[in-house]
Amino acid sequence: MSWTDSAENLNTGSSELISVTTLLQRAKSALERALPLCWVTGEISGFKRAASGHCYFDLKDDAAQIACVLYRNRAALVGFELKDGAQVELRLRPSIYEPRGSLQFAVEQARLAGVGRLYEAFLRLKAKLEAEGLFSDDLKRELPAFPKRIGLITSTQAAALADMLRVLRDRWPLAGVIVYPATVQGANAPRELLSALNAANKRAECDVLIIGRGGGSIEDLWAFNDEALTRAVAASTIPIVSAVGHETDFSLCDFAADVRAPTPTAAAALVSPARESLMNHVSALEDVIAGAVRRLLDRFCERLDRTTDRLLGSRALLAPWREALLRKQSRLQRAFMSLQPAQRSRLTGLQQRLMLSLQQSRASQARVTRLQPRLEAAIAEHINDQRVRLQTAAQALQLLNPQNVLDRGYAVVFDQLGSLVTDVANVTRGSALRIRVQRGEIVAAVTETRSD
Repeated sequence: MSWTDSAENLNTGSSELISVTTLLQRAKSALERALPLCWVTGEISGFKRAASGHCYFDLKDDAAQIACVLYRNRAALVGFELKDGAQVELRLRPSIYEPRGSLQFAVEQARLAGVGRLYEAFLRLKAKLEAEGLFSDDLKRELPAFPKRIGLITSTQAAALADMLRVLRDRWPLAGVIVYPATVQGANAPRELLSALNAANKRAECDVLIIGRGGGSIEDLWAFNDEALTRAVAASTIPIVSAVGHETDFSLCDFAADVRAPTPTAAAALVSPARESLMNHVSALEDVIAGAVRRLLDRFCERLDRTTDRLLGSRALLAPWREALLRKQSRLQRAFMSLQPAQRSRLTGLQQRLMLSLQQSRASQARVTRLQPRLEAAIAEHINDQRVRLQTAAQALQLLNPQNVLDRGYAVVFDQLGSLVTDVANVTRGSALRIRVQRGEIVAAVTETRSD
């Protein structure tokens, strides 16, 4: 039944008396049947939030306006700020406010004007690139465990840049940080972001890249849904982490990157190892090395003990031979006395040879006794030499640590390209320099140069 039919039915029953309430209820029912839920676009005017939590405002365009009410339970579901001048798209249901008999429209859903179309465009492009395999897990690469240089593609004015620099300084101060500046919002943002990413890949001076910005509306983050930029992120020769917006925000760059971080701060934590955990790992390695050295020394000591036992046991091995010789000597002496002079002379020669053999045996035993301390000393000296060599190598490794040079107050100077500066002829006035000191880096400009 239309609004006109309802009005005619009311007019035909002239003899029927009804209350104002009944009249408004019939009008409200007819209006709701005639105008189903629909999306309406316009500008908010006269916005007010009552103590009850309900919101009242007018929705207008150039030629007309309507009164709207957004009830408290629906207002809690709106994900943006409603205010005067905001261009919105509202899903409205017609109603009549019976206490005043006024027409108003109840808001069932609300969104910023254009957001729906942007989201639909986002879904279409995402489906297209996903069908091409641009987001395949097979294309994802592992992030380097200990990056020497980390590249940041973001705006130099963004608060996210300061957060990332702070996290990188606290977690991994040994890594150099290179910022590739680009605007992250507006019409020029996609082109500048793409140019910065191409420059980073061309210069190939970083081990990992972070591209992103802080949170914002879908319009603010739209640059990171650019098709050309998304394809460039997927084709990057350097592993890349996408950190766009907050944890609930998603962009096409998030899907194309090797790793997606919920926030820029989390991205900085992903690409930098924790200094504390590395120190614990080094300490554990020191314990492993010390244990290996102890086991090696134990084996040397065991070999020395076995050699000593064998030397000491040689005396017991020679003792039976000595006793046998003495017994044979006694038997020969007795036989010598009973033999003729010729035989006695022959036996005398044999006796002398036996005595000589016995003396040689004693000399050998004495020599073994003399050599034993020398052998023990040689083994001890060899072990000591190995220990000294190990200590010397450890000290050499410690001396070669470049951090020691910085700890003594020295600094290392790099030019804009990250090359080491060793000659004033390689820099000019106005050149930007990065000065690496014990704790962090100093960015300076050359005002004057002097040759030695």
